[in-house]
This record gives sequence, structure tokens and C-alpha cells, in this order.
Amino acid sequence: MPELPDVVVYVERLRATFVGATLETVRIRSPSLLRTAEPPLATAFGRQVVGFERLGKRIVTELQGELFLVLHLMIAGRLKLRPRGAPLPGKLGMAAFDFDRGGLLLTEASSHKRTQLFVVQGRAGLDAHDPGGIEVLECSLDAFRDALTRESHTIKRTLTDPHLISGIGNAYSDEILHRARLSPVKLSPKLTVDEIERLFESCRSVLVEWTERLRAHTGDGWPDKVTAFRPEMAVHGRYGKPCPVCGTKVQRIVYAKNETNYCPTCQTEGRLLSDRALSRLLHQDWPRTLSELEERMERQRAKR
Repeated sequence: MPELPDVVVYVERLRATFVGATLETVRIRSPSLLRTAEPPLATAFGRQVVGFERLGKRIVTELQGELFLVLHLMIAGRLKLRPRGAPLPGKLGMAAFDFDRGGLLLTEASSHKRTQLFVVQGRAGLDAHDPGGIEVLECSLDAFRDALTRESHTIKRTLTDPHLISGIGNAYSDEILHRARLSPVKLSPKLTVDEIERLFESCRSVLVEWTERLRAHTGDGWPDKVTAFRPEMAVHGRYGKPCPVCGTKVQRIVYAKNETNYCPTCQTEGRLLSDRALSRLLHQDWPRTLSELEERMERQRAKR
């Protein structure tokens, strides 16, 4: 899912390309995309683009007359810069936005079409689409502490809850927790004062660094390679590869279709966190440390 750094860069390039342009039409192929009936989408046609902004992980297009298009890319939605009137690609094409100075294609590389588009009238209507999480790059340490400890969840879940903290998802939460040297499964109310401060600074530094990296990579072009997996990342998507800080192999917790990546040495004092599927299978045989895991794997290799 595109997260804060990705959405910020999208918004910046949209501003540079389409502010002042006229939205001529929107061609929708997937019936699941448009989630509102009033006002009709056609009321947006022929209006000038006033601006673009980020609302959590959503991209907001402001048109004349305080009419807003709210686009949530979800996990697999992406925007492609193309000429006006460009045909929609086969299975991936969701919609085309035709402006008088060019076009955008919305694609979704998933069989489960989850991307969402809303047409909203007025600022009050737009505010209803804000999940309410704090903006960690704008808030104070006290506000961050309040959001972090308001409910009792793991830090990983708290960081990725848009009702508590805005713009952070699975990928950057892994990077943030690694930099803060914190276990993803520690409960947020049990964090010490020092740990909360470390986490706050880690959130800010990781998000700023990655936004700057993506800006530099995109330049005056278009962000065509929006992905949650980048080789420069410390732990996310790097299961089995060495931690860039200590060299320990990155481990993971798999759940549903996602996984959490972490370094046992940097984040969990050498302990392996229980993987739900494997721990159910192994029960008491689940290794508690990385050395136990490696010994077990070595024994299995020897048996072969």
C-alpha cells in the first residue's frame, strides 16, 4: 500500500502537472471503484483543478466549487501518467482521468479490486473521510504519546492504525521499529519514556528520509515504481538477509497476507517472535532464539 512518502510524492507531481488544468472526463471501467452517487461524478467534468492534497493515505483532488475527488489506492492501486485519451490497460485498468493537458490511468494489480473513489462536496464532507490519526511530522511529542498509549495494542498495530497515527503502513512501520530498536509486539502502554521518545524521532526521521529519497529518485518525472519493497530498506521485505546494523538474519512474523520483518539482535534481545502458523505446528518445539533456529536447520540439513 502506498504510504506517506509515496503519497506525498504523488501529490507533489500531481500539483506540478495538473493544477490549473481542466478535468474533461473520467472513464471508469471497474464498477467497484466509485463509492458515492451524490454528487454525481459527471458534476466534476469541465471544472478546473484547484489543487491536490494528502489525507492520510488518500489523494485528494480539489476542483472549482469545493468539489473533491478522494482516491484511496489501497494495496495495489497505482497512478500512471499517460496522454489524454490513452486506452485503459486490459485486466489492470480501473479508470482514466482525462485533463485538457494530459491524462492519468488508475491501475490495480490485484484480482481483488479494492481501490476506492469518492466524490465529495464541501470541506465538511471531505473531513468525514479523515480517519483522524495524528500527523507525526506535525504533532508534538505529547500528542504522539497520547495517540500511542490511548489503546492497548502492539506497537506495530498502533503505528499502522489510521485512527491513531496517519500515513504509516506495513512497510515503513517495520523500518521505524528497527531504527527505534523496539520489538513490534511490545504493547504500546508499556513503553518507557525513553522508548516513546526514540519511537517518535524514528517515525519522523524514517518518513522524512524516505520522502526525500523518493523525491530525488522521481525528480521532475513521474513516480512509476511505487513499491513497498526497496533494496535500501533495513528489514522490510528482507527476510533471511543480514541486518545492515549488526549482520543478524532478518526474521519475520507471517499473518494473513502480510508479514512483519524485524532483527532479533537489534529489536528483541535475540528472541525469535512466534510465527502464528509455524508455532501452531511446532508447539513446544518452537525455537526461542536465532541460534536455536539455526541449530535446528543445521540438523535438518544433516539428515538430508
